[in-house]
Amino acid sequence: MGQGNDTRTSEFVLLGFSKEPALQPLVFGLFLSMYLITVLGNLLIILAVSSDSHLHTPMYFFLSNLSLIDIGFTSTTIPKMLVNIQTQSKVITYEGCITQMYFFILFAGLDVFLLTVMAYDRFVAICHPLHYTVIMNPRLCRLLVLVSWIMCILNSLLQSLVVLRLSFCPNLEIHHFFCELKQVVQLACSDTFLNNMVMYFGVGLMGGCPLAGILYSYSKIVSSIRGISSAQGKYKAFSTCASHLSVVSLFYGTSAGVYFSSAAAHTSHSSATASVMYTVVTPMLNPFIYSLRNKDIKRALKRFVGMVVIKRPIIMGLKKCP
Repeated sequence: MGQGNDTRTSEFVLLGFSKEPALQPLVFGLFLSMYLITVLGNLLIILAVSSDSHLHTPMYFFLSNLSLIDIGFTSTTIPKMLVNIQTQSKVITYEGCITQMYFFILFAGLDVFLLTVMAYDRFVAICHPLHYTVIMNPRLCRLLVLVSWIMCILNSLLQSLVVLRLSFCPNLEIHHFFCELKQVVQLACSDTFLNNMVMYFGVGLMGGCPLAGILYSYSKIVSSIRGISSAQGKYKAFSTCASHLSVVSLFYGTSAGVYFSSAAAHTSHSSATASVMYTVVTPMLNPFIYSLRNKDIKRALKRFVGMVVIKRPIIMGLKKCP
């Protein structure tokens, strides 16, 4: 470990949730279950969308990208925590910490940008239905996803690079289950003014601007729905964006809950516990929200599972043939 400002840091210590050995198996089992459900659920969404030609539309293209990002989001933090519990080691290398921080910021930003792009998609579908296929053409959809990736890569790269200039104090304990940017910066002995400025700028740009875009899109959507005369038409228009609105509310609601709970409690432990909501629970619930409230997804999932069940006996039969 680093012993002062002039010694290079080699590793950090992730304290996690509990120091009680008796609780470690429970924590391991709980997070392993949530991780497997998250990966399996989002993977099923991706496979269902890709296997059903009826779902090759902008909305489901963005949904499959969101599912892929959610898998990456949880895979950045949970596997390392599970390994640490299993090996009874809380150490993460300096390089591993910076890498984890980079990918966490990347996938968190992509989550926000994809939700914003999906809000714009719903805005065009409801407010400009006659021009929807022209506006949301495949080229624009790919471009929106590409721009989201570029913006988030640049932001996470900038945030990580400014951390590399810091020198750290001997106490390198992180009161979290992953290398959270703010807590890593707080461990530095050198001046962190630039880091704080870059951090707050990134939060404002990557969090505030997309939120403003989502609010603007939904203000127009609400205004357009209010203009529909029939109750059935209003319900149909609202149902097309209900799943997305639920996911947006869950993501931003849990993120705000983390901020306010940690600010009120003034403890890193409460912040780590609250962070589970948007880092683990939200990506786990997203597939359920979209599949339970969407007939097309449920139909595609049933068709995909049916194809797998039918193909398996055929493959087993071919293997038995001489």
